[in-house]
Amino acid sequence: MSGIIIAMLVVGGVGLFIGLFLGIAAIKFKVEVDEKEVAVLEALPGNNCGGCGYAGCSGLAAAIAKGEAAVNQCPVGGDAVAKRISEIMGVEAGESKRMVAFVACQGDCDKAKSDYEYTGIEDCRMLAFVPNGGPKTCNYGCLGYGSCVQACPFDAIHVENGVAVVDREKCKACGKCVEACPKKLISLIPYEAPYQVACSSKDRGPVAMKACDAACIGCALCKRNCPADAITVENFNATIDGEKCTGCGTCVEKCPKKSIVAV
Repeated sequence: MSGIIIAMLVVGGVGLFIGLFLGIAAIKFKVEVDEKEVAVLEALPGNNCGGCGYAGCSGLAAAIAKGEAAVNQCPVGGDAVAKRISEIMGVEAGESKRMVAFVACQGDCDKAKSDYEYTGIEDCRMLAFVPNGGPKTCNYGCLGYGSCVQACPFDAIHVENGVAVVDREKCKACGKCVEACPKKLISLIPYEAPYQVACSSKDRGPVAMKACDAACIGCALCKRNCPADAITVENFNATIDGEKCTGCGTCVEKCPKKSIVAV
């Protein structure tokens, strides 16, 4: 019986010692938590997509609390979240511009030509190791194997008929698809942008036309007819200056290959 009592005393003593040790350690090594940081983190959507430029929502919350990031830096939360955070931080949220992903390619299975039939791993990033960087004749076009689809945490982009298409209403402009695309065809543009050039080809007109029926051929008709002087043509590819564009639609009407589209 005495052995049992001794064992109980030893176990109880060890438990008491550990409890006291942990209690003292908790007090000594206590990390002060910024109440604003906690409140900001609770206001953030919690997607941890990294679209803000920080490693998840906790990283952004810490940066906002320290004044190192803007209160409207979360692309997923938008104005509603920015307003809540601005109230927590006691500052003006400022005006934020909604952005959306845009794929600069229309080279689907009906418009784009192919040099051969590809059978293998369906990952756009892997096609850098196959002849000509993929089966499509255009070396600048969407490969259509969905690396962007896998990267999107919001199910906002899908491959349709061989080319990636963005669901503008689901897109949160996190930028994951932009990073995933090996051809750099995807960019973030203002949601309100009226028109964009849906082609990334830099081939000369005759070469581009043989590769894709919707290719920009660098003819500069859009540039010459734009009343706002909002279009430039470099490397046989047109670019629209969103700041100058008035949305008149002249470029869409004049483009012979219908490379410029309403977004």
